[in-house]
Amino acid sequence: MREDGTRRGDSLSPQAQLARRLNLLLDVVVAERGHPVTFKEVQSELAARGIKLSRARWFYMKEGSGRLVTDPVLLTGLCDIFNVDPSYLVGGDAVLPERIDSQLEFVKSLRAARVKSFAARTLGDVSPETLRAISEFLNRDIGLHPEGERAAAIPPADTEDEPPVVP
Repeated sequence: MREDGTRRGDSLSPQAQLARRLNLLLDVVVAERGHPVTFKEVQSELAARGIKLSRARWFYMKEGSGRLVTDPVLLTGLCDIFNVDPSYLVGGDAVLPERIDSQLEFVKSLRAARVKSFAARTLGDVSPETLRAISEFLNRDIGLHPEGERAAAIPPADTEDEPPVVP
């Protein structure tokens, strides 16, 4: 895996690369504080810096669709909010910040714990052998970082980050 979170051979569009980096920052916030950052929080933080961000633009930045956002003022403002070097979003060949890198495994185990919880609730009619195999796999992964299972027990908050409504 490369430092920007992509694997060799992955040819992501610039929009998708920006989306991947933004979503990684958002995942780290969940890992650090236990609940996601909302659009309103981001918008408010940026507004305090004199930077405007619409819900539609935020959605398209996170999804990697639409136009590539290259506004250095906006991207630098986002980096300030997430406490990472501006080159992470502004530069083309960004180095993964140490804080982000240190949270990657935690985020992975958090997701595995949520998958395990979901599977336990919804796969009740699956054969016991299949359910046992799924649980064993996820438990091995979760065992690497048990704090992920504790954080996964916190229900996710409404992030208000649904796609914008088009009239």
